[in-house]
Amino acid sequence: MAELLYRLGRLAARRPRTVVVAWAAVLALAGVAYALGAGTLATSLTIPGTPTAQVTERLEGELPEVAGGNGSVVLRTTDGAPFTDEQRAALAERFAAVRAIEGVADVVDPFATEAERAAAEQQAADGAAQVEAARAELEAGRARLDQARAELEAGRAALAEARRQAEAAGLAAQAEPQLAAQEAQLEAGAAELDAQQARLDAGAAELEEQAAQLEAGAALLEMAREIRTVSADGGAAVATVLFTEFGFEVTTETKEAVIDAFRSAPVDGVEVDFSASIATEIPDILGVGEVVGVLVAAVVLLVVLGTLVAAGLPILTALVGVGIGALGCLALSGTVEMLSVTPVLGVMLGLAVGIDYSLFILHRHRRQLRAGEDLVESIALANGTSGNAVVFAGSTVLVALLALNVTGIPFLGLMGNVAAFSVAVAVLIAVTLTPALLSLLGHRVLRRRERAAVAAQETTAPPPARQMSTAGALGRALLGVVGLGIIALPAADLRLGLPDGSSEAPESTQYQAYATIAERFGPGRNATLAVVADLPAPADDAAGLAAELAVAQRLFALDDVVAVAPAGTSEDGTVAAFQVVPAEGPSAESTEALVEQLREIGEIDGVPIAVAGQTSGAIDISAKLADALPVYLGVVVGLSLVILTLVFRSLVVPLVATLGFVLSYFATTGAVVAIYQWGWLAPVFDVHSPGPVLNFLPTVLVGVLFGLAMDYMLFIGSGVREAYAHGAPPRVAVVQGLRAGRAVVTAAALIMASVFGGFVFADSAMIRPIGFALAFGVLVDAFVVRMVVVPALLHLAGRGTWWLPRPLDRALPNVDVEGAALERRHPHHVTGVPVPEVVAGS
Repeated sequence: MAELLYRLGRLAARRPRTVVVAWAAVLALAGVAYALGAGTLATSLTIPGTPTAQVTERLEGELPEVAGGNGSVVLRTTDGAPFTDEQRAALAERFAAVRAIEGVADVVDPFATEAERAAAEQQAADGAAQVEAARAELEAGRARLDQARAELEAGRAALAEARRQAEAAGLAAQAEPQLAAQEAQLEAGAAELDAQQARLDAGAAELEEQAAQLEAGAALLEMAREIRTVSADGGAAVATVLFTEFGFEVTTETKEAVIDAFRSAPVDGVEVDFSASIATEIPDILGVGEVVGVLVAAVVLLVVLGTLVAAGLPILTALVGVGIGALGCLALSGTVEMLSVTPVLGVMLGLAVGIDYSLFILHRHRRQLRAGEDLVESIALANGTSGNAVVFAGSTVLVALLALNVTGIPFLGLMGNVAAFSVAVAVLIAVTLTPALLSLLGHRVLRRRERAAVAAQETTAPPPARQMSTAGALGRALLGVVGLGIIALPAADLRLGLPDGSSEAPESTQYQAYATIAERFGPGRNATLAVVADLPAPADDAAGLAAELAVAQRLFALDDVVAVAPAGTSEDGTVAAFQVVPAEGPSAESTEALVEQLREIGEIDGVPIAVAGQTSGAIDISAKLADALPVYLGVVVGLSLVILTLVFRSLVVPLVATLGFVLSYFATTGAVVAIYQWGWLAPVFDVHSPGPVLNFLPTVLVGVLFGLAMDYMLFIGSGVREAYAHGAPPRVAVVQGLRAGRAVVTAAALIMASVFGGFVFADSAMIRPIGFALAFGVLVDAFVVRMVVVPALLHLAGRGTWWLPRPLDRALPNVDVEGAALERRHPHHVTGVPVPEVVAGS
């Protein structure tokens, strides 16, 4: 590989304009592909096969009105007073306009709904009064019937007495016709009384059935009392927009048309805000913060390199790579469902590694030029040595990112693939475009005094290396490990979730809508759950109604449930959906516990139930990601051990480096939990609503931080190994390797932290914690783990650092990342510099 890169570098140096034109053509083609294939980015996460996804798929077929996409339009009066009749009428016109939009199925008018609710409550009260009146009338009828039966029995008794007296007087034959006629009249009366009794019994049964229905309706109305569409003070209302498409398929054009219908013709005295499901905002690929991050990186490069020309080269190559990577990935967004944060992650990594990889080659080239090397030969050697390390380092990042596919989570795998593509482009540009630009710039990449020194053929030997003391190494190792361990402690309290409206910028319409609903209607209205029940009979049947009521009452009796309301039934009436409002918001632990409790219940009085909704979907996704994290972390740690064993031909170095990565990872996770979940330093990082950590952040952090940590380990560790191979004692080699690599690693880490840090104050609630985690992780890994802990542990290991069992030594291929064999085949001035004198430490 080193020889191939050497030849590639020489070719690019000799034909620089051809290479530049070729990359410009690739950038143009990526732009054309973007123009032809770009589509709409998704703003919500989906994972097929979760319990919520399964229930939602079923609802799409049986209850599409419940499963369909919807969003909230939050209305409030500017003076806090109840809506006037004029305002209600004007808003009704806006609702009618929204109903006419293509893609909108209906708009639930909050004022009409509240009126219907009041009418239903009044109807229930009137019905209850009518039932009581009917019961009283029924009791009166029974009393009259009982009196008539008593009179009938008295008549029968009188008839019997008349017969007895006729028999006693011997007049039975003469009296019998008259007595028989009287008896017939009595029996006819008895039959009529029996018929009246039957009618009364039937009326009573019908009345009780009506009473049961009225009581069930009244009970359901009472349980739904807190589900209001107009606030109790009358100054706020929530209109629900129902879309024809299902949640993730609603087009951006439809949502924008809904917003425009309200904002193009505002109603006097009414403020309108939209929930995140309507006012979806795609994060900018490059915002103000990101530009500031690039400018900070430019300042770092200028300080390190000393010339504008040299400082501009890595930024230029990185921007070209980011352009190709971002445009190429977005060109697929029309055919692949791509999360809005996916290309942003690619831009983050593309910028960071693009600058760093070019810097590594530039740094080696400048060192060789200062040593008097020929321009073209120096470019070729830098490409074959540092470029080889860049390819290997980039490969480790690629492997880690592509390994995200082993989680089995589609959007996470796609995120890894997009980021890996951006890194691959950065590597290709580093080993082709960078040599071409170096050739065009010539010696201008050096400072003036350095060019003068080269012209005078002056070289400076490096200062003698001072070996660190064992006591100092032990102290550094303990301080670093204990310090990072303390920072990692909050990671034990890690909770995963998705950003809700409270995480948006306070001035955004999504935040205002979320806050208004929480304040005026209760926090649980932002976390409504959908519970689906399979009834034993249609809901309009007595048995079905009884089962529906039993389910609603059981749900309402649960802790942390403030309201339950029927949301609809299937066409055959056997599938009922309920709207369940928790006591707290979507990110609350009690809401998560409620979803788990509902799933543990499973069925109510023999009626199976299941849970769906955006809140339960977010909980399911977080649980799925939490389950995948240990597996992915194990895969990455295993890759780390294998890759580093191949590179350094040692067992101690891979073990120390991997443990360092684990320390960096958990320290970073702990910092994220402390700031974004607990709210520490919240004002500094603009965290106005602490909550669960972005659910896919810990998993993505594993892959990205591993790749970058291996970069730093490679550039410092290869220097240590090179010094040891050139005859330096193991402990001296540690100091020499650290000295050789710390300048470029420091610059690289500061650049990456600057780029990632630019995303910390992005508008998107998803992007901010990712930017912080990557920036913090890079700084911790580079400056604490790679420059303090790892060198100290390698010093303590002494000669054991490079121990490798002989069978394994013979079996492992010689990777030669540092390109030592290439340098032997192409000797140059740098290799002639004497090995630094060793000065023993105290």
